[in-house]
Amino acid sequence: MLDYLKNELQELNREGLIRKLRVISALKGAYIKIDNKWLISFCSNDYLGLAQHPKVKKAMLETTRRFGAGAGSARLLSGTTLLHHKVEQELAKFKKTEDAIFFTSGYVANLSVITSLVKKDDILLCDELNHASLIDATRLTGANIRVYRHCDMDHLERLLSNRDSRSTLNALRYIITDTIFSMDGDSAPLKEITRLSRKYGACTIVDEAHATGVFGKNARGIAEESNTEDRIDIIIGTASKALGIVGGFVTGKNVLTDYIRNKARQFIFTTALPAGVCAGVIASLSILQGKEGSDLRAKLWENTDYLKSQLLKMEFDLRKSVSPIVPILLGDTRKTIWFSHELYRKGLYVPAIRPPTVPQDASRLRITLTAMHSKKDINLLLQTLQRIVNRDPPR
Repeated sequence: MLDYLKNELQELNREGLIRKLRVISALKGAYIKIDNKWLISFCSNDYLGLAQHPKVKKAMLETTRRFGAGAGSARLLSGTTLLHHKVEQELAKFKKTEDAIFFTSGYVANLSVITSLVKKDDILLCDELNHASLIDATRLTGANIRVYRHCDMDHLERLLSNRDSRSTLNALRYIITDTIFSMDGDSAPLKEITRLSRKYGACTIVDEAHATGVFGKNARGIAEESNTEDRIDIIIGTASKALGIVGGFVTGKNVLTDYIRNKARQFIFTTALPAGVCAGVIASLSILQGKEGSDLRAKLWENTDYLKSQLLKMEFDLRKSVSPIVPILLGDTRKTIWFSHELYRKGLYVPAIRPPTVPQDASRLRITLTAMHSKKDINLLLQTLQRIVNRDPPR
């Protein structure tokens, strides 16, 4: 077995696809320290900088002193504290729904919701660029999976109109999609998706991971921005991006959350998150919904709009990004890795995204903006890209 693993790793290395961990020894704003070198990070999902907010850190520390560093048990035993109960109440209030469940991660939230609800005869219609957690969740169900071309509503409707012969009359159909796609930064057409779901009697499950805290008048996400919240059956999200902490959640009717609490193995058979994490999420939600949150979102969008406008002048392919996720499509894997290395040498941390994360010939730099970036930070990135854009990597 070990020889096989060694050969596989050697093959990945030959193809330029081997991955290694970068160890961060310090963090301050948009800056991280790796190998005793300070770099500007352009790959964090902490869009609003709440992970480093003094009020958030204080809430987590005070709660940890009170409840301890770990939960010590699963949620259905003795792992649910007052903070777990409160964070679910606050998430439900934020999302304007009856109830919420807080999970150990966004990945676990997707697995919990989909595997507990979907039966083998059901039909799942999934965008081809859905996050790995959605893909894994749908595969685990053993249901009939139909993948539609990315954001292609004509293709989705054709799949909806053709009922699978292997499904029963009682089978349900689910349309499952991210709202902001993590590699391209574009958004799902929720108005059209919800129109089709109503026309064909399908349920909708959306993951607002990269949209919660960033989009919508009240920062609830793309569903709010597109005015489709009341037409979506299940909304999933995460606390690990704009909220700056960790954990995932689902929001919806009480009957939905009661069912998932009683059926989801990933919820039942795992230790709860520490109470301090719940306190941090509650603090982040409070900031997010106040004036400071509005100011942070305005700064995030100012940074995003400025970077994109300058990159477009340099004729980079940014796909159809509408978010603080800004891909620079380069195609060639070797060139993408070289770009990333050159940026690193200049104190800029922009990892190369390559297969299997993205398809062959779709390697890219994936830049994420935050409210912590200054214009000086962004200009240094732009200047460095300008210097290397027409250069070829050494052979």
